[in-house]
Amino acid sequence: MVCIIIERHIAEGFASYFDKMSQQVLSEATVQQGFVSGSSFHNSYDENHRVVIAKYDSIQDWQRWHSSDERQQIMANLLPMLQSDEKITVLEH
Repeated sequence: MVCIIIERHIAEGFASYFDKMSQQVLSEATVQQGFVSGSSFHNSYDENHRVVIAKYDSIQDWQRWHSSDERQQIMANLLPMLQSDEKITVLEH
């Protein structure tokens, strides 16, 4: 099993719209092969910092979702709202 941590810093003024759109990404991820669980968090001290923690059966399952057309299309709508590139950390047991 792998744990994926995705950190995103949102540009000022986009938080509520970004949250709605990022829920779409997580909803789509839940039906992907190998998806185990996922949760979205916001930093209590920085309203523009978001963290997603997801678990997949294997790194191959994560990579398949990460490079999928579905994710790329949704991310195309999210990326303009980010202050910087998303940071992805992949952790394994």
